Amino acid sequence: MNRIKALKNIFRTSGTRHGAYSVGLTVLVLAVVIVFNLIIGQIPEAYRNVDVSSTKIYDISDTTRDLLDSLDKEVDMTILAVKDDTDERITTFLSRYAALSDKISAEWIDPVLHPSALTDYDTTENTIVVSCADTGKTTTVSFDDILVMDQYSYYYYGTTSYTEFDGEGQLTGAVNYVTNDTDHTIYQTTGHGESTLSTTVTDLMEKNSYTLSEVNLLMTTSVPEDCDLLLMDAPTADLSEDEAQMLRDYLADGGKVMVLFGDTSSADLPNLAGILSEYGIEAADGYIADPTRCYQGNYYYIFPELSVSGDMADGISSEMVLLTNAHGMNLNDPQRDTISTSAFMSSSDQAYAVTESTQEQGSYALGAVASETIKNEEDSGSGDAEDTSGSSASDDGTADSSAEEKESRLTVISAGSLIDQSITDTFPQLENTQLFMNAVTANFDGVQNLSIEAKSLGTEYNTMQHTGLLSFFVIFGIPAVILIGGFVVWFRRRRA
Repeated sequence: MNRIKALKNIFRTSGTRHGAYSVGLTVLVLAVVIVFNLIIGQIPEAYRNVDVSSTKIYDISDTTRDLLDSLDKEVDMTILAVKDDTDERITTFLSRYAALSDKISAEWIDPVLHPSALTDYDTTENTIVVSCADTGKTTTVSFDDILVMDQYSYYYYGTTSYTEFDGEGQLTGAVNYVTNDTDHTIYQTTGHGESTLSTTVTDLMEKNSYTLSEVNLLMTTSVPEDCDLLLMDAPTADLSEDEAQMLRDYLADGGKVMVLFGDTSSADLPNLAGILSEYGIEAADGYIADPTRCYQGNYYYIFPELSVSGDMADGISSEMVLLTNAHGMNLNDPQRDTISTSAFMSSSDQAYAVTESTQEQGSYALGAVASETIKNEEDSGSGDAEDTSGSSASDDGTADSSAEEKESRLTVISAGSLIDQSITDTFPQLENTQLFMNAVTANFDGVQNLSIEAKSLGTEYNTMQHTGLLSFFVIFGIPAVILIGGFVVWFRRRRA
């Protein structure tokens, strides 16, 4: 009896009561956590994952959101992979992407359990098959194109690391391709020492469903009929007179031409310069130095001022574009009143055109567009009469509407460094490629630039335009304040 009484007294002590309270509270907290996790587990994966990555790889741009909001066709995404073995970054992004539109359905098929699926879809494991039944078009996206491996580290050191995440760009390009019935062909000229487009640019063109081909104008009598845009990238040799006339004829028929200059300016290419002069574009001598809009004191590394609107302004937010070794252009009166010429990229008015012997201060165009409306009068048939003003009129006196209007467009960028891979890869936060692709897309009616660049998984570099007092404060001032503050606190504590 005494033992039983003693045992009861133990449970009546304050220590026992506090212990029981702690145990009960712990059990209650654990129960709440378990129930909370069960509830969270029922929420779709797309909404329960928070993007805490430094490069925001899960962020989806307004460009993609607008495309998915406007979808009027069903899109099927069949993911041929073992979901549990797939990189979590890919599975998370896929769930987020598919959740943005009820027109997109995503289905995982395990190729280990269903090996015939690879044969049915004629593809390999770790591939996304994107298809649209309404258009009958299908394309594939490999996981290797979404999560880009560092090949150098893999082959030379045997380590696996990744340099880029291109989930949004690859999927948006695929959705745009399978739902769009319109294709555009871009011909790049050869035979004049032109540069080769970087893989970054060609990938962006592929994402926008552009077909890129080559043409040597010396080996043909005219620009190909299916050419929607003729691109000259940094030519070092001039056009022949026949080629120059071919370009004039192409523009006169409503053609679209885009020219980027490298180290050789248009002033050194007289036949090409003659065409530009007709559209009010003339080269300034030398290279452009801009002390007020330069990269960390390098006067020839400049951030031009942008004047963009409409299609050219799509996706441009920071207006940070970096050019190196840029030639300047002066805009004059075009040869014809029907031509309209304007600059969309220019230096500040404190810039200089620098040669070996001169420095000419002024504001210079670095990118310009010249457009002209072409009216092709077509044969309106018998019974029509031509009035005294030269326009066609029908028997009842009303104006004939058979005239077809086309718009020719000449885009000139004086610095091919706009799409130099050494710049676009080093500073992925800049909008160089966005501006270039906007300039390309602006040549096509009813087409939006949907080419989204991959997000870098590497180190981003500072693009501050000017160093000086601010840099001195960041590098020396803040650490000095922290050290002095720490010393003061230590000294006061020591005296106390």
